[in-house]
Amino acid sequence: MPVSEEVFTKVQAALTDALGVDDSDVTESATLVGDLGAESIDFLDIVFKLEKAFGIKIATEDLFPKDILTDSQFVQDGKVTASGIAELKKRMAWADLSKFEQNPRVQDFGNLLTVSDLCRYVESKVAA
Repeated sequence: MPVSEEVFTKVQAALTDALGVDDSDVTESATLVGDLGAESIDFLDIVFKLEKAFGIKIATEDLFPKDILTDSQFVQDGKVTASGIAELKKRMAWADLSKFEQNPRVQDFGNLLTVSDLCRYVESKVAA
């Protein structure tokens, strides 16, 4: 599902400012960690900028459901189980989890979110 240009432009501005990257680097398919170099401390700034730009409140666990990724009910041998994937899909309906589902290693989860996923999350919050 394509994201609105208005949302993308504001998300792009927030990411450019928070991460010190060029506008041209912030594409819909760019991953926040792998492509744009976001680190855990950067996400606080990104969340703040998005909350301000859109007038929404963002719970960190919405974007990073650490409870699922550390719960032995959902993780075995360093991989998220089928029930863990189901829980992630329920909580993160806005994210494309298809690549992660193919090889659901917990250590790879941080490099999952794309700019497009973040835009869809913001759209879901604005619409609520």
